[in-house]
Amino acid sequence: MNILVTGANGQLGNEIRIVSRKSTDRYLFTDVAELDITNAAAVEQMVLENQVQVIINCAAYTNVDQAEDNRELAERLNATAVRNLALAIQKNNGVLIHVSTDYVFGGTKNNTPCKEDEPANPTGVYGITKWQGEQAIGKVGCRHLIIRTAWLYSEFGKNFVKTMLSLTATKPTLQVVFDQVGTPTYAYDLAEAIFHIVENRLYEDHDGIYHYSNEGVCSWFDFTKMIAEYAGHTACDIQPCHSDEFPSKVVRPSYSVLDKTKIKTTFGIRIPYWTDSLKRCLAELTNQI
Repeated sequence: MNILVTGANGQLGNEIRIVSRKSTDRYLFTDVAELDITNAAAVEQMVLENQVQVIINCAAYTNVDQAEDNRELAERLNATAVRNLALAIQKNNGVLIHVSTDYVFGGTKNNTPCKEDEPANPTGVYGITKWQGEQAIGKVGCRHLIIRTAWLYSEFGKNFVKTMLSLTATKPTLQVVFDQVGTPTYAYDLAEAIFHIVENRLYEDHDGIYHYSNEGVCSWFDFTKMIAEYAGHTACDIQPCHSDEFPSKVVRPSYSVLDKTKIKTTFGIRIPYWTDSLKRCLAELTNQI
């Protein structure tokens, strides 16, 4: 089977490169240099000429703050491009596996984990355009799995873990917000979950929206404390602070814990606890040094 992975140079795309080595399927890894997914004709040509049966869309405009000043580009990547992928895979009667975000709930004041059928209430250009991408898939009507995730990190690219590793190693004090709560997600674990679904063809007859993050709950402050502890950066004094002490163009979700019951029961997936996954990622980063 031929599987197209878009956004292959990002965090999740790179992790899918790693897990796909176990497969006998043919994976086609593309990023903007190989395929402009905002070009509908180019996408259709790639899908039809390579007889692609599954698209795993890891591509997105993910800079939450910069999206406020680059709405047109964010819409093209997060909404228009998703529609292009949906239309192309529909022609092959294939499946689109699209990665979305907890930011579709950005304006909702939750205090219990968000389920897939909870009404979306996105805030900010990033959340709105990602929600538009989800809606585009529904309007096209192709076979699909939409997987929402949150707080993604890995040993690849820029992310919170790598930033905090640097800051806690070099600064004597650090303030981190404690009033935004969610769950960190190791991109490798999400890649393994997607690979499990694709490799075993479990997507058949299971169209819909699913949530995936690691297990457990923490604030950004708690997350940073664990990063520093596991890395041995004990000299940095990390203190909690409020979100309004760091003004932003975007109101970030205050509670965006995702309920993973559906993806676990539907596909038989066992999800690691967030601190266990963080230790594995830090070990990988140490091996790279």
